[in-house]
Amino acid sequence: MPIVMTDEIISVEDYLSGELIAETKHEYLGGVVHAMAGAKVGHNRAAGNVFRFLGNSLDGKPCEPFGSDMKVRIELPEQTRFYYPDVMVVCDSLDDDEAYQDKPVVVVEVLSESTRRADMGEKREAYRAISTLRVMLIVDPERPHVTVDRRCANGGFETEFYTALDQVISLPEISAELRLADVYAGLEL
Repeated sequence: MPIVMTDEIISVEDYLSGELIAETKHEYLGGVVHAMAGAKVGHNRAAGNVFRFLGNSLDGKPCEPFGSDMKVRIELPEQTRFYYPDVMVVCDSLDDDEAYQDKPVVVVEVLSESTRRADMGEKREAYRAISTLRVMLIVDPERPHVTVDRRCANGGFETEFYTALDQVISLPEISAELRLADVYAGLEL
Protein backbone atom coordinates (compact mmCIF):
# COMPACT_ATOMS: atom_id res chain seq x y z
CA MET A 1 0.00 0.00 0.00
CA PRO A 2 1.45 3.41 -0.90
CA ILE A 3 2.10 5.88 1.87
CA VAL A 4 -0.52 8.59 2.10
CA MET A 5 0.42 11.80 3.90
CA THR A 6 -1.89 12.19 6.90
CA ASP A 7 -1.77 13.47 10.45
CA GLU A 8 -2.03 9.89 11.68
CA ILE A 9 0.93 8.03 13.11
CA ILE A 10 2.20 5.35 10.69
CA SER A 11 3.63 2.13 12.11
CA VAL A 12 7.17 1.09 11.19
CA GLU A 13 5.78 -1.97 9.41
CA ASP A 14 3.36 0.10 7.30
CA TYR A 15 6.11 2.59 6.48
CA LEU A 16 8.55 -0.12 5.37
CA SER A 17 5.99 -1.94 3.24
CA GLY A 18 4.79 1.34 1.72
CA GLU A 19 8.32 2.42 0.81
CA LEU A 20 8.83 -0.74 -1.23
CA ILE A 21 6.19 0.41 -3.71
CA ALA A 22 6.24 4.20 -3.28
CA GLU A 23 7.24 6.35 -6.25
CA THR A 24 8.76 8.95 -3.90
CA LYS A 25 11.11 8.21 -1.02
CA HIS A 26 10.00 9.21 2.47
CA GLU A 27 11.84 9.72 5.71
CA TYR A 28 10.21 8.42 8.88
CA LEU A 29 10.40 10.26 12.19
CA GLY A 30 8.58 8.52 15.00
CA GLY A 31 5.51 7.64 12.95
CA VAL A 32 5.39 10.75 10.78
CA VAL A 33 6.50 10.44 7.16
CA HIS A 34 8.02 13.22 5.09
CA ALA A 35 8.41 13.08 1.32
CA MET A 36 11.92 13.74 0.07
CA ALA A 37 12.66 16.29 -2.61
CA GLY A 38 14.76 15.58 -5.66
CA ALA A 39 18.35 16.77 -5.89
CA LYS A 40 20.34 18.89 -8.33
CA VAL A 41 23.12 17.63 -10.61
CA GLY A 42 25.93 18.86 -8.34
CA HIS A 43 24.44 17.04 -5.36
CA ASN A 44 24.13 13.79 -7.29
CA ARG A 45 27.60 14.16 -8.80
CA ALA A 46 29.22 14.65 -5.36
CA ALA A 47 27.28 11.73 -3.84
CA GLY A 48 28.14 9.52 -6.83
CA ASN A 49 31.81 10.44 -6.58
CA VAL A 50 31.93 9.54 -2.88
CA PHE A 51 30.09 6.27 -3.50
CA ARG A 52 32.36 5.31 -6.41
CA PHE A 53 35.65 6.16 -4.72
CA LEU A 54 34.70 4.52 -1.43
CA GLY A 55 33.45 1.48 -3.33
CA ASN A 56 36.74 1.21 -5.20
CA SER A 57 38.71 1.61 -1.95
CA LEU A 58 36.65 -1.04 -0.19
CA ASP A 59 36.72 -3.62 -2.96
CA GLY A 60 37.78 -6.94 -1.44
CA LYS A 61 37.45 -5.62 2.12
CA PRO A 62 34.75 -6.56 4.64
CA CYS A 63 32.93 -3.19 4.56
CA GLU A 64 30.65 -2.07 1.72
CA PRO A 65 29.08 1.21 0.63
CA PHE A 66 25.38 1.75 0.05
CA GLY A 67 23.86 4.58 -1.97
CA SER A 68 20.88 6.82 -1.39
CA ASP A 69 18.29 4.11 -2.05
CA MET A 70 19.21 2.31 1.19
CA LYS A 71 17.58 3.54 4.39
CA VAL A 72 19.26 3.63 7.77
CA ARG A 73 17.21 2.82 10.87
CA ILE A 74 18.00 4.80 14.00
CA GLU A 75 16.53 3.70 17.31
CA LEU A 76 16.38 6.73 19.58
CA PRO A 77 15.03 6.46 23.14
CA GLU A 78 11.85 8.32 22.22
CA GLN A 79 11.30 7.14 18.62
CA THR A 80 12.44 5.20 15.58
CA ARG A 81 13.68 7.11 12.57
CA PHE A 82 14.53 6.13 9.00
CA TYR A 83 16.66 8.35 6.81
CA TYR A 84 18.19 7.91 3.36
CA PRO A 85 21.82 9.01 3.68
CA ASP A 86 23.52 9.87 0.40
CA VAL A 87 26.18 7.23 1.13
CA MET A 88 26.85 4.94 4.06
CA VAL A 89 29.45 2.28 4.72
CA VAL A 90 28.42 -0.83 6.63
CA CYS A 91 30.78 -3.49 7.95
CA ASP A 92 28.09 -5.71 9.51
CA SER A 93 25.30 -5.82 6.94
CA LEU A 94 21.79 -7.09 7.51
CA ASP A 95 20.38 -9.89 5.35
CA ASP A 96 19.86 -9.18 1.64
CA ASP A 97 16.06 -9.16 2.01
CA GLU A 98 16.06 -6.26 4.50
CA ALA A 99 15.02 -2.80 3.29
CA TYR A 100 17.39 -0.89 5.58
CA GLN A 101 20.69 -1.01 7.44
CA ASP A 102 21.15 -0.17 11.11
CA LYS A 103 24.90 -0.44 11.78
CA PRO A 104 26.67 2.10 9.55
CA VAL A 105 30.29 2.90 10.35
CA VAL A 106 30.40 5.89 7.98
CA VAL A 107 27.52 8.16 6.91
CA VAL A 108 27.79 10.81 4.20
CA GLU A 109 25.26 13.57 3.62
CA VAL A 110 25.58 15.96 0.69
CA LEU A 111 23.96 19.29 1.46
CA SER A 112 21.31 20.97 -0.64
CA GLU A 113 19.40 24.20 -0.16
CA SER A 114 16.26 22.41 0.97
CA THR A 115 17.97 19.98 3.37
CA ARG A 116 20.92 21.97 4.76
CA ARG A 117 19.31 22.83 8.09
CA ALA A 118 18.01 19.30 8.73
CA ASP A 119 21.29 17.69 7.62
CA MET A 120 23.38 19.95 9.88
CA GLY A 121 20.98 19.70 12.83
CA GLU A 122 18.39 16.97 13.29
CA LYS A 123 20.01 14.30 11.10
CA ARG A 124 23.52 15.00 12.34
CA GLU A 125 22.44 14.50 15.95
CA ALA A 126 20.42 11.38 15.11
CA TYR A 127 23.31 9.81 13.19
CA ARG A 128 25.64 10.48 16.12
CA ALA A 129 23.31 8.36 18.28
CA ILE A 130 24.11 5.24 16.22
CA SER A 131 26.51 3.23 18.37
CA THR A 132 28.41 1.79 15.37
CA LEU A 133 28.94 5.18 13.68
CA ARG A 134 32.60 6.19 13.65
CA VAL A 135 32.63 8.96 11.03
CA MET A 136 30.08 11.30 9.47
CA LEU A 137 30.93 13.44 6.45
CA ILE A 138 28.85 16.44 5.42
CA VAL A 139 29.71 17.56 1.89
CA ASP A 140 28.90 21.01 0.53
CA PRO A 141 28.54 20.53 -3.26
CA GLU A 142 28.85 24.25 -4.01
CA ARG A 143 32.38 24.75 -2.65
CA PRO A 144 35.21 22.55 -1.40
CA HIS A 145 34.07 22.08 2.18
CA VAL A 146 33.67 18.76 3.95
CA THR A 147 32.81 18.63 7.65
CA VAL A 148 33.94 15.41 9.30
CA ASP A 149 32.57 14.32 12.67
CA ARG A 150 34.81 11.57 14.04
CA ARG A 151 34.02 9.54 17.18
CA CYS A 152 36.64 9.84 19.92
CA ALA A 153 37.72 7.26 22.47
CA ASN A 154 35.43 8.90 25.05
CA GLY A 155 32.38 8.34 22.81
CA GLY A 156 31.97 11.98 21.82
CA PHE A 157 32.77 13.48 18.44
CA GLU A 158 35.49 15.81 17.22
CA THR A 159 34.84 17.94 14.15
CA GLU A 160 37.39 18.40 11.36
CA PHE A 161 37.12 20.65 8.31
CA TYR A 162 38.59 20.00 4.85
CA THR A 163 38.52 22.90 2.40
CA ALA A 164 41.32 22.39 -0.13
CA LEU A 165 41.11 20.10 -3.14
CA ASP A 166 44.58 18.69 -2.42
CA GLN A 167 43.52 17.43 1.03
CA VAL A 168 42.87 13.78 1.82
CA ILE A 169 40.34 12.59 4.39
CA SER A 170 41.85 9.60 6.12
CA LEU A 171 39.30 6.95 7.07
CA PRO A 172 41.29 4.37 9.08
CA GLU A 173 37.99 3.16 10.54
CA ILE A 174 37.33 1.42 7.20
CA SER A 175 40.92 1.25 5.86
CA ALA A 176 40.24 3.86 3.18
CA GLU A 177 40.84 7.47 2.32
CA LEU A 178 38.96 10.02 0.28
CA ARG A 179 40.63 12.83 -1.68
CA LEU A 180 38.69 16.06 -1.91
CA ALA A 181 39.72 16.30 -5.56
CA ASP A 182 37.84 13.04 -6.13
CA VAL A 183 34.77 14.17 -4.16
CA TYR A 184 34.53 17.33 -6.28
CA ALA A 185 35.51 15.84 -9.64
CA GLY A 186 33.30 17.24 -12.39
CA LEU A 187 31.55 19.80 -10.17
CA GLU A 188 31.38 23.46 -11.14
CA LEU A 189 32.82 25.26 -8.11
